[in-house]
Amino acid sequence: MRAVAKPTSRELRRLVPGRMVQVAGSAHHVVVDEGPDDAPPVVFTSGLGGAWYDWDAVVPLLAGRATLVRFDRPGLGWSQPAAVPPTLAAEAGRIRELLRALELERPAVLVGHSLAGFHVEAFARMFPELTAGVVLVDGSTEPEAAPQPAYSQRVRRWRLIGGVGRASGIGGFIGPAAWRLIIAGTTLGGPGVADPRQVRATFAAGRPGVTAMVENTLYYDVAAELLELRCERDFPPVPLQVLAAFGRSRIERAIMPRALAAQFADRWWRRQRDLAELSPRGELVELKDSGHYIPFDRPDAVADAVLNVIEAMDIEHGDGSRARR
Repeated sequence: MRAVAKPTSRELRRLVPGRMVQVAGSAHHVVVDEGPDDAPPVVFTSGLGGAWYDWDAVVPLLAGRATLVRFDRPGLGWSQPAAVPPTLAAEAGRIRELLRALELERPAVLVGHSLAGFHVEAFARMFPELTAGVVLVDGSTEPEAAPQPAYSQRVRRWRLIGGVGRASGIGGFIGPAAWRLIIAGTTLGGPGVADPRQVRATFAAGRPGVTAMVENTLYYDVAAELLELRCERDFPPVPLQVLAAFGRSRIERAIMPRALAAQFADRWWRRQRDLAELSPRGELVELKDSGHYIPFDRPDAVADAVLNVIEAMDIEHGDGSRARR
C-alpha cells in the first residue's frame, strides 16, 4: 500500500477559517460568525497558549443569537507575533481595537478562559461603556500576586528557547503532542471538537510555543497589574457569570492525593466565589463534571452563560429609563 503524503504547512493553512485584521500594529487572526445587529457582539479569548479552535464546540450552540468573535492574541494561532511582551493594559486595549477594526464598537459580552480572565476583567474596568457583560470560564485568579524579578531576562530567555524550537522545527513536531497531553490532563473527556489538522497547522507554522512560554513567565506580573487596576477602577454593575470547574481528570486523580485535591478545590471555590462577587449581578456556576478546559468538557455551560448575560442585559429606552432585556 502506497504511503499517503502528509499535507504541507501551506495546505494546512487553507484549512484555517477567518481572516487577518490589523490591530495595534500587527496582523491578528480573527474568525467572525455573523449574528443579529440588535444583540451584543460576543468576544471569546482563550487561555494561555490557546487559539480560536478552543471555542469550536461552543460557537454552534450560539449560532444566530449574536455576532461571535474569536481571535488569536499575537503569536498564538495564526496571529503575527508582537514586538513587545504582553501587559494587562495592552491586552484590554487590544480587545477594544479589535472591536473597532471589525466595526463592532458597541457594548459587548466578553468571554475569557483561564489566563484571559485577567484580560476581560481589565477590559470591563477600563472600558465599562463597551461592556455589556462578562463570562469568566474557570478564570485565573491570584489575590496575592506580585511582580516577579528579572523581567527582561525572563522574557529574553524564553524567547530565545522558543526561537530555537521554532527554527529547528522541534516546536512544530512536539507541539501537537504537548497540546493533546494538556487537553487530556485538563478535561474529563468532553466533546472537544478542535480539528486536529488545524491544531497541527498552527504548530507547523511555529507560532504558539514562543508566545506560550512568554505568557507563562509573565503570568504573575500580569496578575499583579490586575490587582493594581482593581484599586483604581471599579468593576461595572453588569451581568457576570463565573464558571468554575471542579471535575478531576484521570491524570489529576493519578498524581494528586485526595486530601490535597480537596484542599485545592476548597481554595478554588473561594477564589471563584470572590470573582462572582466583583459585580452585584454576579453568579457562580459550579461544574463538577468538567475539568479546566470547560469549553471542551461543557460547551453547553459556556453557551448558557453567554445567553444568561444577554438576557440579563440592561436596555436603555428613549426616555432614559432602563429595563432588563
